[in-house]
Amino acid sequence: MSTKQITDHFLEAASVLEKFIADKSNFERIQEAGDQIIKRLKKGGKVISCGNGGSMSDAMHFAEEMTGRFRENRGPLAAIAISDPSHLSCISNDYGYDFVFSRFVESIGGSADVLLAISTSGHSENVIQAVHSAKAKGMFVIGLTGKSGGKLADMVDIELRAPQSKYADRVQEIHIKIIHSLIDYIETGMAV
Repeated sequence: MSTKQITDHFLEAASVLEKFIADKSNFERIQEAGDQIIKRLKKGGKVISCGNGGSMSDAMHFAEEMTGRFRENRGPLAAIAISDPSHLSCISNDYGYDFVFSRFVESIGGSADVLLAISTSGHSENVIQAVHSAKAKGMFVIGLTGKSGGKLADMVDIELRAPQSKYADRVQEIHIKIIHSLIDYIETGMAV
């Protein structure tokens, strides 16, 4: 691997970020998503997050920053990532992997809650099933997607889509910026 190959990673990441920044409606959608979460948290709701692979790591990161803290000390905010290994293996074994997230949403989701559904392709069947379950419960759904937005694009209440790129890592880099910006916005909003 040459330094050019390494440099190209950073240049490509910067290009994708510049595309995201150029579309000001992205920031309006992040604000709208934050407002919806704040409204529901203030009414006693919670945020349930889910995703596969790196997106599961992002879902977990979102939840731990909410229950812990992001930048400033404050009280914990109600959030949980669907990531318990015993739940995932149980549901996979008994019902199939397509239902690992939806069964969790069915069990603890409520109409005051938000589902943060993360899929770099927008086509992850288990995330799609979770959205179906969330909608059936009257939950508000925020989707973090990439590429074309996939099936999730038309299913969620707010879609936050990373610009088109060849690989999922560029999508995940935008997703983590969205997550950090969203948490910061929520922290500020919950303080007033």
